[in-house]
Formats: sequence, structure tokens, C-alpha cells
Amino acid sequence: MESQNIRDKKEKVVEEKVHLIVFKLGSEEYGVRIDQVKEVTITPEITRMPKTPSFIKGVSNIRGDIIAIMNLEERFKIERPSGPSSPHTYTLVMEAKDYTMGFIVYEVPQSLTLPVSSIDKAPAFIQDININENFIEGIGKYDDRLIIVLDIFKILTSDEVLQLKS
Repeated sequence: MESQNIRDKKEKVVEEKVHLIVFKLGSEEYGVRIDQVKEVTITPEITRMPKTPSFIKGVSNIRGDIIAIMNLEERFKIERPSGPSSPHTYTLVMEAKDYTMGFIVYEVPQSLTLPVSSIDKAPAFIQDININENFIEGIGKYDDRLIIVLDIFKILTSDEVLQLKS
């Protein structure tokens, strides 16, 4: 009877899961690990800053902190599909060791938990195109959806990070 009990315990291996915040850029779905996101908020007023790349929309005051706001669609050169758009944009606030950054998204981001096994590594040819480190962590499969999982901390080049910090 003892050996039967041990076998039962072995079969109950808990599959590792990853918790994502999922949002759309263009018509594709993207996700970032929830532990990379400090908060999600309706985008406050943005003040344009001189001498910044066009994908940096400016800075905003979020809970007393002045945070640079980036448009990921512009960063990745993704076209917005035409059609009715939401009156609000949302900002995902992420906090790296040296800086805090906001990313604009056009729909309410969703929370989604996927098994780690459902996330495939991005094909090598896609990785090579993205010279500034590989910010695509993988491609997640959920029902009939494909979700491009980003490592939000690798989206900026080290030079851009230095610009932000100054």
C-alpha cells in the first residue's frame, strides 16, 4: 500500500505557469510577465520632451513620479488598424533597476495565466532581426490565440536607457 501512495504523489507534478498582462499592438496580441509591470493606469496628460526619439511620447506624472512614456507601436513600427478607437489609452508602468517607464496601449490590458510549456521560443530568424538584444521571450499559445511574449526590460538599447536616466 505504501508504494501506491508514493506513485500518486509523483504523478501530481504541478506544471509551472507564467502570469502575463496581455494587450494589443496593431492587430497582434502581446504579453509581458506580470512581475515586470508595476501598475496599469489610464494614461495621464503627456508633456512632450525635446530631443527624444519619436516613440518616446514625453513624460507624465503618475502617482507623483515623472515617468517617460513610450509608444510601443511606434517603437516596433506597427501600424494601428483603422476603425473606432477607445477614448482612453492605458499605460503599463514598469520599473527596472535604474529607471521607470510607461508603455501606451490602446485597449484595457488583460491578465492571463499560461503553462510555461505553451510558450515556444521565437524562431531564430526573428531573433536575429532584433539586434538590440532579444526582447521577444517567446510565442505563447492560448486556445486559438498567439501571444508574443516580450521581455519589457530588453526593449530599450543600453544607449536609450542612459538617455532616459539623464
